Amino acid sequence: MSESILSPPREIVGACPHDCPDTCSLVTTVEDGRAVRVRGNPAHPPTAGVLCTKVSRYHERTHHPERLLTPQRRVGAKGEGRFAPIGWDEALDEVATRLAAIAARDPQGVLPYSYAGTMGLVQGESMDRRFFHRLGASLLERTICATAGGEALAYTLGGKLGMRTEFFAESRLILIWGSNSIASNLHFWRLAQQARRGGARLVCIDPRRTETADKCDEHVALRPGTDAALALAMMHELIRHDWLDHDYIARHTLGWPALRERALRWNPERAAQVCGVPAAQIIELARAYGTTRPAAIRLNYGMQRCAGGGNAVRAIACLPALTGAWRHRAGGVLLSSSGHFPVDRVALQRPDLLGARRPRSINMVTIGDDLLRPASPAFGPRIDALVVYNSNPVAVAPESPKVVRGFAREDLFTVVLEQFHTDTVDYADIVLPATTQLEHWDIHAAYGHTDVLLNRPAIAPLGQARSNARIFRELAARMGFAEPCFGDEDEALCRQAYGAAVDWSELMANGFARLPLPEAPFADGGFPTPSGRCEFFSARLAAQGLDGLPDHVPNHEPPAPGRYPLAMISPPARNFLNSTFVNLRSLRSIEGQPLLEIHPHDAAARGIASGQLVRVFNQRGEYHCAAEVSERARPGVVNGLGIWWRKLGPRGTNVNELTSQKLTDLGRGPVFYDCAVEVERA
Repeated sequence: MSESILSPPREIVGACPHDCPDTCSLVTTVEDGRAVRVRGNPAHPPTAGVLCTKVSRYHERTHHPERLLTPQRRVGAKGEGRFAPIGWDEALDEVATRLAAIAARDPQGVLPYSYAGTMGLVQGESMDRRFFHRLGASLLERTICATAGGEALAYTLGGKLGMRTEFFAESRLILIWGSNSIASNLHFWRLAQQARRGGARLVCIDPRRTETADKCDEHVALRPGTDAALALAMMHELIRHDWLDHDYIARHTLGWPALRERALRWNPERAAQVCGVPAAQIIELARAYGTTRPAAIRLNYGMQRCAGGGNAVRAIACLPALTGAWRHRAGGVLLSSSGHFPVDRVALQRPDLLGARRPRSINMVTIGDDLLRPASPAFGPRIDALVVYNSNPVAVAPESPKVVRGFAREDLFTVVLEQFHTDTVDYADIVLPATTQLEHWDIHAAYGHTDVLLNRPAIAPLGQARSNARIFRELAARMGFAEPCFGDEDEALCRQAYGAAVDWSELMANGFARLPLPEAPFADGGFPTPSGRCEFFSARLAAQGLDGLPDHVPNHEPPAPGRYPLAMISPPARNFLNSTFVNLRSLRSIEGQPLLEIHPHDAAARGIASGQLVRVFNQRGEYHCAAEVSERARPGVVNGLGIWWRKLGPRGTNVNELTSQKLTDLGRGPVFYDCAVEVERA
């Protein structure tokens, strides 16, 4: 084709869809209908023209030679991954017929399974929810990432609220707690570096010596699941040295006398025994926090993936109210900013379509057990159909031996909306090709800043790919769902997400719109809790028979000498995002192979050297990977970097072969980092 008839390059502003606090604004360059470059939007202040390595390759992902571009039907055994192409009409007719037959018996036999494969409000939680509400399907408790911390914030601060991210640049002390910011919150790290250049001290609190810990002034390498004990010991020292803002406590908190009594039981020596860090380090950390103004805490979700994860977040979230850190716009705490966004989820999801029906709820963390569970009065009907989208449960759900057995059921009808042949697709009966972010409309909230982002399609859908919302719209038509809401197109759904709360013309012009929020949200109290105060004591928790105060809750699986003496955490590999991007060879070549980081002392005791294949095992299963002897692991803790697709592992498994389906203290979330194992040479 001659150059003269090629269309000129265009630039389209969109949004990153992935499960990351940064929610970047993207600029996609399109030449002759093909995306040739994706870069950060320099006009969007939180993005500032910068993208992570992963998303800078997003055009590679969209145009990947292994994209699923036609509907497919299984022709081999489940798990073999053998399919034949079929047409859209044939695929949708079969799905609708099978779902209708199950719904005629009991619609609760149908279960949707989705999470944050896209964080978009349209392709992630709009037409799909309308469809399953109208059907009367089982509800899914979407708990696999953030519910322990989210509920903890709701009971303490009143919601997923906190500091505005940009003001971390003005902080004088930043505690980066349970976050590898360089790998998973890159734009916050830029602000932390700006604060450091202004004289701030950075402290990383994390069991693993992460890339972020390497760059901080101090690393507190506590044991997994002991964060609440550390926070309570810090409170002990704040009380003992009177590093408290008594006026703020009196006017803007609830339950201080009871919390004071509990904290005084947690002297640094006691916490040191639990946390595995020196008492002197705890004392110095408390002194720095209690005497530095303004001081800020950046939490992330890794530290709440243990039995006591909710209590840990509650304890940490109490600290800024004790010192009055909230008075400063550069003081306070941030785990998630998503509660600031005025999303109209009722309009998007239409729960009214359920009518008087009240379907059961299935926790996505326990999908392995639930797929294997027979019908019973307590459980209800057996799960006969599973519709999976925006997720790869065979790779990412805990205790994968059970998940695989459940998905392998020949009597389970499984539909998967996907872009690639993931581990989950291998067990599908029907596969429907889904668009990527460059091919559809969507609109986004964020949990690491407070801007609304609009995503406009940069290119036409490749092959026969269709957006999630369109697929569910067409399924609804085949099921005879005649309500007008099932005719809403994707762009119309974008407009409904915020209604009049956000200026649509501003979104169309810029690709983003900033929410009008105070600089220091709780400078004068005003917490959106029932009392209007930061609730150290929660009457709502007490009414459920739970402890109204935060406390240290021991892990479900503390390492024990003998059988399983090592704790294992499974933080993400730097160049993957959950199981996304694992199939990009350019990124996989950077990661190399599935790795287990093990401390030199633990490796020497087992005769393990770097590069050797090791067997990691417990009562649930075994996982083979390469060992990396490294002080990134603390003694007694191994780091199984994830999440590799099972089919790309040395023996067809990944780290979730070992994790459990146990749940957190609040929010019924997963305990991926509460896992005891043993390691030996393979």
